[in-house]
Formats: sequence, C-alpha cells, structure tokens
Amino acid sequence: MDERWQRAQRILIIRLDNLGDVILATPAIHAIRARLPSARLTLLASPSGAQVAALDPDLDEVIVYRAPWMDPDHLLSQDPSREASMVAHLRRRGFDGAIIFTSYHQSPLPAAYLSYQAGVPLRHAASIDGPGSLLTSRHRHPEKIMHEVERGLDLVGGLGFEPSGDDLRIEPHAADHARMNALIARCRADGPVVVIHPGCTCPSRTYPPDRYVEVARALQREFAAQIFWTGAGSDAPIVEQIRQALANPGISLVGQTSLSSLAALLAQADLAITNNTGPMHLAAAVQTPVVVLFALTNPPAEWHPWKVPHRLLNQSVDCAICYQRVCPFEQKCLRDVPIGDVVQAVSELQPSRWSERGAA
Repeated sequence: MDERWQRAQRILIIRLDNLGDVILATPAIHAIRARLPSARLTLLASPSGAQVAALDPDLDEVIVYRAPWMDPDHLLSQDPSREASMVAHLRRRGFDGAIIFTSYHQSPLPAAYLSYQAGVPLRHAASIDGPGSLLTSRHRHPEKIMHEVERGLDLVGGLGFEPSGDDLRIEPHAADHARMNALIARCRADGPVVVIHPGCTCPSRTYPPDRYVEVARALQREFAAQIFWTGAGSDAPIVEQIRQALANPGISLVGQTSLSSLAALLAQADLAITNNTGPMHLAAAVQTPVVVLFALTNPPAEWHPWKVPHRLLNQSVDCAICYQRVCPFEQKCLRDVPIGDVVQAVSELQPSRWSERGAA
C-alpha cells in the first residue's frame, strides 16, 4: 500500500447516486476500515444514499450533497454558489484522501474535480477518460462483467485495501427490530409475511400497479400471505390504488418507516417483492429472499441482489440494455411478466415451508 494512504486519517468516501448504490459499496468501505481502523471515514452522498451511513458501523459521519452531475431529472437549478459552498466545506474538513465510487457508465471526474478544488491531496477512482491531474491514482477494472460489489472491492483493492469479506454491511437499530417484531407478531396470520415495495424513483423500472394487484391476490390465494406494503410518502397514491382493488388490502407502512425500520421489517419477513430499486439491495443486506421485477434497463449480472436467494423476472426484448429512465416502448420487458412466474419464483424460494402454510 502507498505510504501516503497508510498514514491517512481522514478519508472521504464519495458515492453520489442512489440508496442501493451506497449499500453495494459497504463491503469496500469495510475493507478500508479493516486496514485503517483508527481513520475517520466520512461518506459524501446524495440525500437518498446518505441514509445508509446510520446503519453502516464502518462509517463515522456523512455529508449530504446533491450533485448536479447526478441529477437525471434536472431538478437542480444552476447555482454555482452551491458547489462553491461544498468545496469550502470539504476544504475546512482537511481530508487526507478521497475515494470515488462510480458505476461503470459514470464518470468520476466531476467528483474528482470537487475534491481537487477542496484541496484533498489523494484522489482515487476508476476512469476510462484521461483524468490529467484530477486523480493522483487511476484505477482500471478488469475487462469482464463485474457485479457492483466486486467493482467496489476491486477499486479499493487497487490501493491495497484487501477485502476481509464481501458481505453487505447494514445493521438496523435494536429498537426498530423490537418494534417491527411486535408489529408482525400482532398481525401474523397462518401464512408467511411478505413485504411488497411497489415504488421506484425510475419510472422505467416500475412494475405497473395493476400487475401488483394480481400479484397480491395470487400470494393471498396460494400461500395465505400476510402482505406489508412499504414505500416513500410519494408512493402512497400508487399503494392505495393497489390496496383498494384487494379484498384483503394488507397493512400499509408507506411513509411510516425510516431506512432502519424498513431494514428491520425486511429482516423479519419471509420474502420481499420489489422492483430494481434500493429496497431490493436492503433485503439482500438483511438476508431476506427477494423476487425482483427487474426491468432490463440495467445489466442484471451487475446489479442483482447480492449473496441472497433471489429470482429476477423480466421478458427478453431487443431494446435491452437501454438505461432509459422513461420507457418509450410500454415497458415490454416488464409489463408482460406472467403472474404465474411470480408465484413460481416465490415457491422456489420457500417451497416446503410455504406449501405447508398455504395448506393449513
């Protein structure tokens, strides 16, 4: 390992996209912590991703930053003073080094420039572009398909932070475990507990509400499932539309959970059903099997749930892999996933236990 990194005591870890992306970076963060146990590790993250910091024991603090180069919906106004303020804030903190995490289709150079302006002396990232002096060390990933967890571990491995494991690092608070355990105990019927998270910030990855209605009916009919609905407050209209179409609407916790309490709920559930979104990775982090309505906007091999039993459901289409936020083709890769395929996936993940409950 470079001696300068061995001496580093204040490290800025930059991951500026979404919740799931930060969750997938936790094994790499743990590798840094294992090699530098006394260092102060600070996460620079989006408002969504910043939530992970409270549940990752390897992080000491978080700085929230909405970066204009991570603004796909163009919600940020042009305001150079905002970026100047963040540069000044980072400069005052006196970081020794910055490690910039990006997925393979993102450039680390805007974050590298932010760090450069803030006077961070060590700046490390993977880049296929010529970084000039923006990076003090430039990593190159192998030319092969890599899961996002593996990319993160490979990135820090390039500095000598060898992994001590590759498990996702999420620890819900004990109080949330107790609260969710009590809630499930009060509501548990004969069937299994299934958490369904039908929302997603990316419209092209969102399984249609009318299909979730059919999924819920099938789970209740086949397995006597007790369904808990989760989501952000903005998901309430969609979830209520689904629940109103059901004879047994299940229990809605939409807008009522923190990331910790959602993780605690998922940890105690028998199964989760989601789109390709952050809670998919949260379920994996707490080792709950997950069925994913996985739109072919992104490569499944790089973004599937990590180290947990799972099934990815979609339909083969010529337009995969498109990276579109809004699908121009009526979600052909997702909308026509048969409900029978969802039921089959559920059966495969919990065959004997679920069959016994459904027959009770």
